Amino acid sequence: MLYLVGTPIGHLGDLSPRARALLEQVDTIACEDTRRTAQLLQAVGIGRRPARRLLSFHHHNRQERLPQLLAVLAADDPLVLVSDAGLPGISDPGEELAAAARRAGHSVVCVPGPCALTTALVSSGLPAGRFCFEGFLPPRRSERLRHLASLREEQRTLIVYAAPHRLPEVLEDLIQELGDRPAQVSRELTKRHEEQVGPTLSAALQHFRNHPPLGEFTLVVGGAMPAAESWSDDRLLQALNAAMAGGASPSQAAREVARSSGQPRRHLYSLLHPSDPPE
Repeated sequence: MLYLVGTPIGHLGDLSPRARALLEQVDTIACEDTRRTAQLLQAVGIGRRPARRLLSFHHHNRQERLPQLLAVLAADDPLVLVSDAGLPGISDPGEELAAAARRAGHSVVCVPGPCALTTALVSSGLPAGRFCFEGFLPPRRSERLRHLASLREEQRTLIVYAAPHRLPEVLEDLIQELGDRPAQVSRELTKRHEEQVGPTLSAALQHFRNHPPLGEFTLVVGGAMPAAESWSDDRLLQALNAAMAGGASPSQAAREVARSSGQPRRHLYSLLHPSDPPE
């Protein structure tokens, strides 16, 4: 039996009793970083014992490690897979192990736990009934722009992960390809200094230009509006107000929304000041 076990993304109290019991009982735990998993076990009061072994399993060693992990299962021993934080199998090679285990005839069971993408989604205030998870976007800018261009018409809420050193450029590219949409950027989820920055992509970009980003980030971005109603005056006014809530002046807000909507700036400015001509 392969167990995919969810571990805390921040707050240790989020480790479930069932997950704790499995981590305490099994002899073999596959994990991204053996040091971090050892620290987790110690932090939740799971002591060391000679029979337990931690095996690293990550993107760089997955090809050589997969046969070893399948051998554990073939010997009728239970195997637990954890990630550094959250549910294994999401944006990590856990999905390859789960698929290989099923192909070999082994059972695969998920022991649910915290997950950054759903935690950020449900707390964002953006539509959660239908969403599209894109994981980490391509690191090369040309590939990232092409990928984002393919998502312009996606009406579901978008969720992406971003490393701190790439966050500003990811936000810039999202604005360039998708327009300045409603968004919430989350970091330190479930921790004491949890932070969620919005309400738009441009507001988040301005914030992190002034405050260097630290930690891992989850971005929740509003989907594209249906073509028939995409840029009604009500929708345009909503976008203008969102831009101003992020610190833009009326003129700046009009310029930003003009770029994303294709509407004349004069018309946008008139929605804010019906009797006052633009500067």
